[in-house]
Amino acid sequence: MTTHFFGDTAVLLGRSLRHIARSLDTIITTAIMPIGFMLLFVYVFGGAINSGSDSYVSYLLPGILIITIASGISYTAYRLFLDMKSGIFERFQSMPIARSSVLWAHVLTSLVANLVSLAVVVLVALLMGFRSGAGPTAWLAVVGILVLFTLALTWIAVIPGLTAKSVDGASAFSYPLIFLPFISSAFVPTATMPGPVRAFAEHQPVTSIVNAIRDLFSGQPVGADIWTALAWCVGILVVAYVLAVATYRRKIA
Repeated sequence: MTTHFFGDTAVLLGRSLRHIARSLDTIITTAIMPIGFMLLFVYVFGGAINSGSDSYVSYLLPGILIITIASGISYTAYRLFLDMKSGIFERFQSMPIARSSVLWAHVLTSLVANLVSLAVVVLVALLMGFRSGAGPTAWLAVVGILVLFTLALTWIAVIPGLTAKSVDGASAFSYPLIFLPFISSAFVPTATMPGPVRAFAEHQPVTSIVNAIRDLFSGQPVGADIWTALAWCVGILVVAYVLAVATYRRKIA
């Protein structure tokens, strides 16, 4: 059964990746908005923002990576919605394949597409002056955090992808996720924020994730932020996975 699942997932993953390869504008569009934010904040607002860092693009990049993921996972909901409406799910159910492989193929496609978008954003950041003192272990830790966060948000995206009534509804859920980094330490230190906003910013998941990635990029010792970030990522991932699978089972019942 396990071999059956992995084989079916690989086949369906190949199908989804071929669709992505035929429409590279999906990845390009996903990366354009975060890059636009990065250009805007560095070259327009950056001179007026005191981040306590020599390079504002280095301070800013972790938050931009989070926005890239939040923007990218909307396409997972969009593709799932289209598959639901086209009847492809019903056709898959009539075939001797593992039912969960359909969802996992979409999730892994999202992971691959988002990693490509993240790589593009990092490349642009390097051209803008981003430099990192991180060693190979720190870079692997950053990739690990980003992969976990991508999987967590992708499983959230599965739910509206299965339940939305329209294309706009399937992707609109990502807007609050894209906005969340703006109320965190992604763009400015939380110490500059008024009391209630600061309290929210310091206790929401994006701040701990951004702080952990920022410390890893700078080669600084990583404190409790990395454990808080991992706890948030794993917690969101587990809850989102359980809810998404339950929603999927109700849909195909």
